[in-house]
Amino acid sequence: MLLLALDTATPAVTVALHDGEAVIASSSQVDARRHGELLLPAVDRVLADAGLKLDAVTGIVVGIGPGPYTGLRVGLMTADTFGLALGVPVHGVCTLDGLAYAADLDGPFVVATDARRKEVYWARYVDSRTRVTDPAVDRPADIADEVAGLPAVGAGALLYPDTFPSAHEPQHVSAAALASLAAERLAAGVELPEPRPLYLRRPDAQVPKNYKVVTPK
Repeated sequence: MLLLALDTATPAVTVALHDGEAVIASSSQVDARRHGELLLPAVDRVLADAGLKLDAVTGIVVGIGPGPYTGLRVGLMTADTFGLALGVPVHGVCTLDGLAYAADLDGPFVVATDARRKEVYWARYVDSRTRVTDPAVDRPADIADEVAGLPAVGAGALLYPDTFPSAHEPQHVSAAALASLAAERLAAGVELPEPRPLYLRRPDAQVPKNYKVVTPK
């Protein structure tokens, strides 16, 4: 097994290789505006660090969000392209699950990432491997009662200390965590989600309401 994992659902552009036993190379850069520019060089760098070529990969793992439309689609389209080119399966993993896995907290906690517009993407966990709510997008004040008293992980939690007073690192997901979680679940025979995006809301760019379509006469 050689899994190539990548995620662009948060400001981090993150890539890793996992050989079925451990992560053998990884790269993460935080830059919310350059996902498309940074992702492929990061893949090349990780492969070079591992001394391998892309055709050695036997499976792709991609973070499916939730995340902003523009960033998230970069990772998903790249994963689909690699899967088609190599003829290997593409596995989805919820980005919040990757953060929970990396946090490795005992007991119930919350993962919250920055959804912009003064909102967070979030979900509750009973442990680092078990999510108990579907990913959602909300204003922090609207979920204060649901997350009260729980530790929290992620950039969204760190942004809103009034709602998440006990916030912990990491801020952003790492492909190393995604790859490790996916490898663990695949080895256990768990079916991973399809590589389809969890947008949870419409993209920021919208067609103006009074936009007039001009057709040739």
